[in-house]
Amino acid sequence: MPRTPRFLDAGAAAAELGVTLPTLYAYVSRGLVRSEPGTGKSRARRYHAEDVRRLKARREQRRDPEQAARSALDLGAPVLESAVTLIDGGRFFYRGHDATELARTRTLEEVAALVWTGDADAPPDPAALEAAGSSPDGWDAAHPAESFQRVLARAATEEPNAYDLRPRAVVRSGFRILRLMGAAVAGEAPAGVPLAEVLRRGWGAEEGARGLLDAALVVCVDHELNVSAFTARCAASAGATPYGAVVAGLAALGGARQSGGEVERVEALFDEAERTDVPAMLASRLRRGEGIPGIGHPLYPEGDPRGAALLELLRAADPRSPALLLAERVAGAAGELLGERPVVDFGLVALARALRLPPRSALTLFALGRTVGFVAHALEQYAAGRAIRPRARYTGPPPPA
Repeated sequence: MPRTPRFLDAGAAAAELGVTLPTLYAYVSRGLVRSEPGTGKSRARRYHAEDVRRLKARREQRRDPEQAARSALDLGAPVLESAVTLIDGGRFFYRGHDATELARTRTLEEVAALVWTGDADAPPDPAALEAAGSSPDGWDAAHPAESFQRVLARAATEEPNAYDLRPRAVVRSGFRILRLMGAAVAGEAPAGVPLAEVLRRGWGAEEGARGLLDAALVVCVDHELNVSAFTARCAASAGATPYGAVVAGLAALGGARQSGGEVERVEALFDEAERTDVPAMLASRLRRGEGIPGIGHPLYPEGDPRGAALLELLRAADPRSPALLLAERVAGAAGELLGERPVVDFGLVALARALRLPPRSALTLFALGRTVGFVAHALEQYAAGRAIRPRARYTGPPPPA
C-alpha cells in the first residue's frame, strides 16, 4: 500500500484544492493550512497534506450539506475541536508529545498531568497518590467496564466536591477516580503507590512488570474523538460530573463494537491459535467472512503504533516469551493474508498473556488508561461551556396534513 504523503509542495497543495497559489497563501495566513520550511536544498516551503485534505473536504461538504451530515460522525470531518490528541502521519501525540515515547518514559500519573494541565512535570496533586480502598463486592473481573461503572456511580454520591467543575477540582476528581478504579481491581491502592504498581501487586505479576503496565496504560489514554470519548464529552457538555462523564464513556467502551467486544474477540483468537495451525485457522476465518480481530486500523494503513509499541516492549523484556511468540505467529500470518498489522487490542492481549494476568485484564488496562482521556475531554468541554446538541435529519413518517 503506497504511503500517504505527510507534506505537499505549493503546486501540489494548490492543485489539490483547485485554487491559485495566492489563494493557498491566504489559507495559510488565516491558519487553515499549516506550512513550514522544507528540508531540501531549495528550502521551499511545504504544506501539511492533512490540512489540505481537511479543507478540501469541508469545501465539498458545504456544496452538499446532506452528505456532510451523513459523514461527519463516521471518521469524517472533525465535529469538535480538541487539543488532547493528534493523529498524523502514522503517529499519534498527546498535547504535541509522541505518545509511544511517553509510554516508554513516563508514568500514567505524569501523562495524566500532561493531558489535564499541559505539564507532565507539574508537582503531583495530593489526590494523585492518595490511599483508596474498595469493597470486594464492587469488582467483577469478568466484566471490568460494568464493574468500574458501579464503583464510580457509588463513589460519586460520597464525593462532596464532585460537582465542582473548575479545572483544579476536576483534576483532583480525575486522580481520585483513577485511585478508586485501581483499588477496585487490587482491593486497595495504598498512599504513595503509583497505579501501575497497584495493579502489579493486585495481579501478583513479577517486579519487572510495572514498566510494561505503565506503557499499556499510557498508549490507551486517548485516541481522538472515538465513540467512548465522544460519549464522555457529551455527558460533560450537559454538566455531568467527572464521575458521570467517565461512567458514560465506560458504558460506550464496553460495547461490542468498541474495545470491550474487540478485546474479547482477540482473546478468543489467541485461545484458538494455541490449539491449531495458525495460517490455516486464519484462512478459515476469512473464508467464513469472520475477519481477524485485532488486525488493521483505518487510521493507520501502515500499522497502529500502539500495537507495535507494546509488542516491541514485550520483545525487549523477554524475546522468548511463549505468549509473545504466539502473538508474532498470529501477526505474521495475518500480515501475509491481509497486509495489515496488529492494533492496540492485540498488543494488550499479548501483554496480559505474557505477564500471566487474569482473564479480561487487557480490557481492564484499556479502561483505566482511557479514563484519563475521558477526564481530559470533560475538562475541555467544561471550558467550552455549551452543550453538544446536533440536529437530527428526520426519516420517519410525515405528520398528518
